[in-house]
Amino acid sequence: MRKLLLAASAIATIAAISPAHAQRAGDKIAGSYICVFNANVGRGAVNEQANAAARSAGGQVTHVYTNAIRGFAANLPDQAVANMRANNPNIAYCEQDQVMSIPPIRATGAPSGGFTAMAQETPWGIARVGYASGVGKTAWVIDTGIQPDHPDLVVDIARSRTFLGKNSTPWDQNGHGTHVAGTIAAKDDANGVVGVAAGASVVAVRVLDRRGSGTTSGVIAGVDYVAQVGQVGDVANMSLGGGASTALDNAVINASSKVKFALAAGNESTSAATKSPARANGPNIYTVSAFAIGDKWASYSNYGNPPIDYAEPGSSIKSTWLNGGYNTISGTSMATPHLAGLLLLGAVRSGGYVSGDPDGNPDVIGVR
Repeated sequence: MRKLLLAASAIATIAAISPAHAQRAGDKIAGSYICVFNANVGRGAVNEQANAAARSAGGQVTHVYTNAIRGFAANLPDQAVANMRANNPNIAYCEQDQVMSIPPIRATGAPSGGFTAMAQETPWGIARVGYASGVGKTAWVIDTGIQPDHPDLVVDIARSRTFLGKNSTPWDQNGHGTHVAGTIAAKDDANGVVGVAAGASVVAVRVLDRRGSGTTSGVIAGVDYVAQVGQVGDVANMSLGGGASTALDNAVINASSKVKFALAAGNESTSAATKSPARANGPNIYTVSAFAIGDKWASYSNYGNPPIDYAEPGSSIKSTWLNGGYNTISGTSMATPHLAGLLLLGAVRSGGYVSGDPDGNPDVIGVR
């Protein structure tokens, strides 16, 4: 199938693909809480226990978690949460919900899509880390969704889900999730671009809206879904972040017993240990920083090891976009899917070290 491109209509700006300024990653959400049960609450009892707990506090359940963690999210009066926790010995802890978002990203060109054929090219990041066939393998893209009919992607429509509410779909209205999916798995078919694990199936797990914004409670719901239906050998990509969250960290850690996770370090030029899920650690969890052409540290990238495991290409990365098109953008969001693709292919080798790592401990460059 030939890849399709459309003439550029406008320069992509950061504002066009970033969350609303009024809601920044890590901002607390009034009246929304995540509560986690003690280990004595069995999976089959979670739904009943969650609804009973929320009712006792005059609240309403919004998500129930039974796989990655056992607990729930609910809209609750702020003043009622402490009393509910104190009067319910089955609740281990509660935390206030927060805004989650795609890390602030930099657009370096005009998005394109539509009806002009484009011969396949190998983006510089793919050339740096290597690629091979990923046909038959599965990547879970926990993000803004994926364009389901992009000609350069194999989208698993049947298993794609949205966690944004009843009126939403799993399909991308932002572009970020489709870009991530292409770096992981764009087809190797002489057209468009090629991904690291070329031709692998990508599953949209939509937890962020058209602005790239969501909630910690919704992201945990996406992780819980992957923990339920993912298989050993699969990889989940989380190119998103927010403030520290014990519930989200634990959900990722528990889900990683079956599925490998690639996590963006974040783009705030600070310690990744202050961000979730970036700070989560475990045998099948890999936090990723970003570098530019020439193996030079990307100034926007968060740093620190732990939790960072690898550095990958993150600046001026071309990949799939909305309307069957392509776009070139930058960020640890773009670095992370390079590693996700490598993890799908098997063992990750060292390809050297980045230069200019601000923590003085240069991150390893993961390659095929």
